[in-house]
Amino acid sequence: MDEAILSFADIQADLNYKQAKDALRELVANLDLTPEERAGLDPEIEGLSTMLDKLERTVVQIAVFGMVGRGKSSILNALLGQNVFETGPIHGVTRTSQGVNWRVERSPLDGGEGNITQLTLSGIGQSQIELIDTPGIDEVDGQTREVLAQQVASRADLILFAVAGDMTQVEYEALSQLRDAGKPMLLIFNKIDQYPEADREAVYRKIRDDRVKELLSEDEIVMAAAAPLVAQATPRSDGTMAVQMKRGLPQVDDLKLKILEILDREGKSLVALNTLLYAGDVNEQLVERKMQIRDKSANRLIWNAVMTKAVAIALNPITAIDILSGAVIDVATILTLSKLYGIPMTQAGAINLLKKIALSMGGISASELLANLGLSSLKGLLGLAAPATGGASLVPYLSVAITQAGVAGFSSYAIGQVTKTYLANGASWGPDGPKAVVTRIIESLDETTIMGRIKDELQEKLLKVRERKKHKNSSELR
Repeated sequence: MDEAILSFADIQADLNYKQAKDALRELVANLDLTPEERAGLDPEIEGLSTMLDKLERTVVQIAVFGMVGRGKSSILNALLGQNVFETGPIHGVTRTSQGVNWRVERSPLDGGEGNITQLTLSGIGQSQIELIDTPGIDEVDGQTREVLAQQVASRADLILFAVAGDMTQVEYEALSQLRDAGKPMLLIFNKIDQYPEADREAVYRKIRDDRVKELLSEDEIVMAAAAPLVAQATPRSDGTMAVQMKRGLPQVDDLKLKILEILDREGKSLVALNTLLYAGDVNEQLVERKMQIRDKSANRLIWNAVMTKAVAIALNPITAIDILSGAVIDVATILTLSKLYGIPMTQAGAINLLKKIALSMGGISASELLANLGLSSLKGLLGLAAPATGGASLVPYLSVAITQAGVAGFSSYAIGQVTKTYLANGASWGPDGPKAVVTRIIESLDETTIMGRIKDELQEKLLKVRERKKHKNSSELR
């Protein structure tokens, strides 16, 4: 029965791993981003490719963090059984699949801040383990440290955090940031050889019970001596004995067991989950960026439609054409917005959506109709009276035309904003329905400000139209 359960767990882990790999492949293959949408997100997008490569090669990443002098590199060297990671300048180290050659290269952290050290080891089958050493958290400023924690920890499958005694405030803050990554973590109390037994236990209890009680459990804290100093008697030339401190054997067996326990218990499922969490975070950023850019583009499009409609209505004195031209512009706006948001829509669909919005708008659509029927008729009479009044009726004509255009433009703006919200929600009104959505959007609009902007821009456009007409007439007279 135990074997059957273990076998089922292995099958489930393989399925989870395959699903994560398939999902990430699909995400990478279908990014379809414009240069504007990619701007500022290149590290995250590159991270997706890195994570996919990690899945393809069955890699488990273990990252170690800590302040300078806490023995991070010594811990990794002790786990490896040889001195590979160096203290001082940070180097990148990668082991070949044969495990005999080492290639040293500098690997800049995404964004150009600091460096990380990375080592790849062959594991069981085609699997690999990557050990990642990072700069001391006190070597970089707080903002860079936060970026480092986010970028490295978000991709790692297991996080090691090294201390060498009671924790400082900087260490606690860094540990808290890493804990937010939601990854398995081990806190390593290193250099225990430098403490007497009683002091060592006292420091351990202080860390466990006071410092990290809210962040880590007792099982996530382990003591180690990665590069212990051992007193050794050495004979002098005069025959007396001197005491010298020499490196002893690393005491990291408990740490190795903890790491192996985590990898054995969670293995592929851990890698799959971490990969999907990272991909999910990046995808949310990409979606948010797309929506921000689309929102700006949609607002520009809506305003252009508003002014087109306002100018058309202001210049046209015939009521029926006012209503018809306004509806045509609104339908065209809906169709253009649907293309912007990548939602296919026919002209019939756009007309039906406009009808639904107009019905839900209630008072505003009625105001527009009243303005078109009443103001358009008045505008037409004033226009016809222009020859008889020697052009005197053109002043009130323009005033009526601008008022009518302002009402129509505001209605068009509201229709555009409702349509944008509907499309941004995946062509759905959500649980509240169209009436509630339309009401909420209209209540959020500042009618006075919008209509004032419409009138100001409209007056400028009409002035330009009049100037062009005067110039044309004077040219014809010549």
